[in-house]
Amino acid sequence: MIDQFGRDISYLRLSLTERCMLRCDYCRADEGICPRREELSANEFIRIARACAALGIRKIRLTGGEPLLRKDLIEIIQGLSALEGIQELTMTSNAQMLPGQARALKAAGLKRINISLDSLNEARYYKMTKGDLRLVLAGIDDALRADLQPVRINIVLVRGRNDDEVDDFIALTRESPLEVRFIELMPIGALGQDEHMRVSSDEILAARPWLRPVPPRYPAQVARDYAVEGYQGRVGFISPVSHQFCADCNRIRVMSDGMLRPCLGNNLEYPLKEALAQGDDALLAVLRQGIEHKPVGHYFNQGFISEKNMSRIGG
Repeated sequence: MIDQFGRDISYLRLSLTERCMLRCDYCRADEGICPRREELSANEFIRIARACAALGIRKIRLTGGEPLLRKDLIEIIQGLSALEGIQELTMTSNAQMLPGQARALKAAGLKRINISLDSLNEARYYKMTKGDLRLVLAGIDDALRADLQPVRINIVLVRGRNDDEVDDFIALTRESPLEVRFIELMPIGALGQDEHMRVSSDEILAARPWLRPVPPRYPAQVARDYAVEGYQGRVGFISPVSHQFCADCNRIRVMSDGMLRPCLGNNLEYPLKEALAQGDDALLAVLRQGIEHKPVGHYFNQGFISEKNMSRIGG
């Protein structure tokens, strides 16, 4: 479906839960227990995705919170992967529960996976996330063996906390087909409001002229890709603040409580639960409205304050 600014909206980010076992600094460090009772059912997620596919959605990414906390995750993946028109089904995970599960996810229909990893130092990783680095590394190995490729590693750089590890992350691409992606800290949550904590992609690239640009792997991807001569993997930069890509944005978000959010950096939302109860025609009407009114761009550079933290929006 084409929105009012001529963008072909073909990508749905579907947040399955707000729940997460981690407390990442930039996501939900101070938040308590997330409400399970507000989460949509597997059938409701599949109905929403089917309606989105009818409107032109071709790619779905499962997010959270942590999707692996859903006990019906395999059921959801099987249902979504069977939908007519859906060409790509992916997931973002913190990998704390991934070891031993990657093959089952692949068999259910998941195509590839992004794994959040903000430090390669065990003590620092725990300080930033309250998680276990060993589980993440085991999960990455499991995903590679299950052929959930390309396996992408997402790193949110925070000045003074993990920005001294850039070269260590790039080194991961030497002997493995990993795609390491550096993501700019966005002004969502208390940490993100401090612009001095943000490390821009230009800053990283200026200090590493040996990174050479390479063509994007997928059309309409937001990352700018680079590589090191002779390395197996890639290095990407997602820079929503310093290099706004709103003119090419092709995505919408549905949160675990049934709210449709057309833009990450805009508080505009549309409720889907009532439409789900009314039937598919009502659901299609609300989805069309949300896509048609997708904002021209985010407000990250205009003093934007999100009404929800990153885990509630879906990452």
